[in-house]
Parts: sequence; C-alpha cells; structure tokens
Amino acid sequence: MLLWINGPFGGGKTQTAHELRRRLAGSVVCDPEHVGFGLHRMTPPALRRDFQDLPAWRQGVFEVLDHALTAHDGVVIAPMTVVEPQYFGDTVGRLRERGHDVRHFALLAERGTVLRRLRERGFGHVVRLAAGKDAPLRRESFAVSKLDLCLERLAGTEFAEHLWTDRLTVPQVAERIAASSGLTLAPNTDGALRGSLRRAWTGAKHIRFD
Repeated sequence: MLLWINGPFGGGKTQTAHELRRRLAGSVVCDPEHVGFGLHRMTPPALRRDFQDLPAWRQGVFEVLDHALTAHDGVVIAPMTVVEPQYFGDTVGRLRERGHDVRHFALLAERGTVLRRLRERGFGHVVRLAAGKDAPLRRESFAVSKLDLCLERLAGTEFAEHLWTDRLTVPQVAERIAASSGLTLAPNTDGALRGSLRRAWTGAKHIRFD
C-alpha cells in the first residue's frame, strides 16, 4: 500500500509521514522531493526551475515508488505536494494503473493556519523569535507564493480524500489517515514535550541549504 500525503507547502506532510512511519511497523518513507533535488543538482543553476515540470521527475518518482511497492513488504509513505492534474496523473494515476493500492490524502487548512506553520518551522521559527512575529518569511517565499494555488487546486474532487487539519495535532492526523486506510498504528506514547522535540528534530533534518 502507498500512502501519498499531499497538501500545501507547510501543511504538515513531512511531519505526518514520519509520525506514520514511527508508529506503523515495517513502513518506510520514500520522499519524491529527493528525486527533484538530484535533478536540480545536476542542472546548471541558471537552468533550474520547478523540478515537477521535468518529465524526468515524474518518471523517476513513478519508477522508484513502483519498485518500492513491488519489492518492499510494508507500507510505503510518500509526502509530496502535487497540484497539477497532469503531474498527479503521471505519478499517483500511473501507480494506480499499475495495480498498486494507493491511498491519497490532501491535508488542508485555512490560509492563516498554513502561514503560521510556515513561520514556526525551521529557520522561519528562528526569524520569528529574533525579529518578531511579523518577520517576513524569506526562506518560505516559494511556499507562500504557491499557497493560494495549492489550496484552490487541492480542494478539487480529483485530489480527495481531504483532511482538514486546523484543529488536529500531527498524531491525530496520522491516526485519521491510518483509520481511513484500514491500518493500525502503535499507541502514541509521546508526552507533549517529547512530541514537540521529536517534531522539531524532524523539521531540522529536512532543512535544505542549497
């Protein structure tokens, strides 16, 4: 089974994916962004653009996930924002056509909620602490520029199942996804402090410097 976790940038995809992996025995996270990062690093800086526009990215994601789903004996989790219907078809659609059990979830939230999460994650949190809550989201400019488009597109029926997360914690979002997919998670034994530290560490590990 593939759990594809979609949503706007800053919507909680990565945190939810790693919460699922932590509590679902035998599961793995296969992040499609890494295919894109590799393509960017191979491309001269002046020629770089949104890597999802490259057919090589969609083909690479399809091939890697197809291989993982065929060879790995466990649930595969892919956290990735995809809002272009054609690109969605080239990845999620092709995997379904291949016969894989793909469960797709779009994590949605109000615009203000997503902006708050962007401020609080990674360097955005440091900036907020140092310069005040209204500090500009310089490192998150791409995410902010795409926010309205993401929320509009992902609300479409082709991107269901929709899961509104404004009033849900990360563990609760993971539990909703598992329940909808017929999966049983291990109990969440984290206290508030341990859970916050775990999510901060997950966020820190996914900060990019290039």
